[in-house]
Amino acid sequence: MDFRELNIDESVKQSLDEAGITHMTKIQEKSIPILLKGTDLIGKSQTGTGKTFAFAIPAIEKIDEAHLVPQVLVLLPTRELALQVATEFKKLLKHRKGIHIVSVFGGASMDQQIKSLRRGAQIVVGTPGRVMDMIRRKVLKLEDLKMIVLDEADEMLNMGFREDIEWILEAINHDVQTVLFSATMPAPILRIAKTYQHHPEMVEIEARNLVNQNISQKYYNIAEGSKFEALSRLIDVYKPKRSLVFCNTKALVDDLTAKLQKEGYPADKIHGDMPQASRLKVLRRFQDGELTMLVATDVAARGIDVNDVDIVFNYDVPDNEEYYVHRIGRTGRAGKKGLALTLARLRDQGRLRRITDYTKKGIEKDLIPSGQTINEIKKENFIDAYPQMNETSKSSGTYYQIIDTLAEEGHDPREVAATLLSRLLPLDEGHDLNIEVKPRKSKESGKSQDRYYPGNQKRGRGSKKGKKKFNAQGKKKKNKKKK
Repeated sequence: MDFRELNIDESVKQSLDEAGITHMTKIQEKSIPILLKGTDLIGKSQTGTGKTFAFAIPAIEKIDEAHLVPQVLVLLPTRELALQVATEFKKLLKHRKGIHIVSVFGGASMDQQIKSLRRGAQIVVGTPGRVMDMIRRKVLKLEDLKMIVLDEADEMLNMGFREDIEWILEAINHDVQTVLFSATMPAPILRIAKTYQHHPEMVEIEARNLVNQNISQKYYNIAEGSKFEALSRLIDVYKPKRSLVFCNTKALVDDLTAKLQKEGYPADKIHGDMPQASRLKVLRRFQDGELTMLVATDVAARGIDVNDVDIVFNYDVPDNEEYYVHRIGRTGRAGKKGLALTLARLRDQGRLRRITDYTKKGIEKDLIPSGQTINEIKKENFIDAYPQMNETSKSSGTYYQIIDTLAEEGHDPREVAATLLSRLLPLDEGHDLNIEVKPRKSKESGKSQDRYYPGNQKRGRGSKKGKKKFNAQGKKKKNKKKK
């Protein structure tokens, strides 16, 4: 369906045309007509499907420009997402004057945000904690609110914002259109919907073709305790100009970043426990190319908008299949080729199967390069770089005197150079990091697969008949009879 077919403001259509956006995504096509009617909505859709425009366009239609008071409130889990959504609203309002947007979130100047709200705004986008602060201070008034949107609702609950969200919803003492978007629908979200929505319509977009065709996916079966060495070898082989490394916990982000920096990699980190100012500084350095590697947690990485990420490394296999899709979607953007590399231990095999079943796309098995391969790469890189190093170095007679003295004492100058090189250019110990994991066999051919395929492949096109279950060690599970 074309946006021109919608009965919406012509200035919004003009903004969409200029941005080259003509056709609606599935979530937009299903949600916008419902929201334009004023009906409450529950939308289940993955990140990257166009959810923001799905609620932003109807929200703009509700606004009375003559009244400079909050009429639309959008709640999001992180500062980065709040800024991103505010930016999307501004894109749509490029040719429509008189509508103002204010973003409110923690870690930034509250005084400045208070001043912005007092100047007046019809759209407020923010995180639950800071929104509560503004309501308590009676700076953010909800008497004229027409719509409230809970975006990334599952993430807000995961981050512990449930009580804050309910407090905000309770503070609205009149009927408003309530919109809830989430990638998953756990029980707490459904309870919020049941309590605070009135006869909502459900819109669900099937999770199909979630992985960009421009992204190549590979996984590596590695021994326990070999993650860092495996990552280092992959970095040395691929030499990414810009890469993201995902970990499942903040503690591991801290630990991995420290190790990478110790080894001389231009890396830094971002996670929720860091001050906002520090996170912003790291993001600017990453966007400017000063850093080639950014280590992050899933939630903290939301809102990062960089188009030329060469590689996404999954240092940890994510617990949630949707997180995997969101992670690797950071590469392969703007028509470029992308690469997603995942380090998998024995315990991670089940997670990989769930990911491929979910995305309906296979992940190719590959091998971590041998230590000998890495040593050859390091050697070639050093030889290539030496002429420039020699040209720019500030050698003095003192260094030659040291070598002459060592030679007089019986030390071979070649041995001296080799000793110094071993410090400057440490070589890999050379042990194999790969492990063998017994793969599933194709029912049709009896041959082992060398990649994880979606669960409905090699099984008679999705038939459940004869379907086998495996545990994380690749062993067949025994079926338990139901009592």
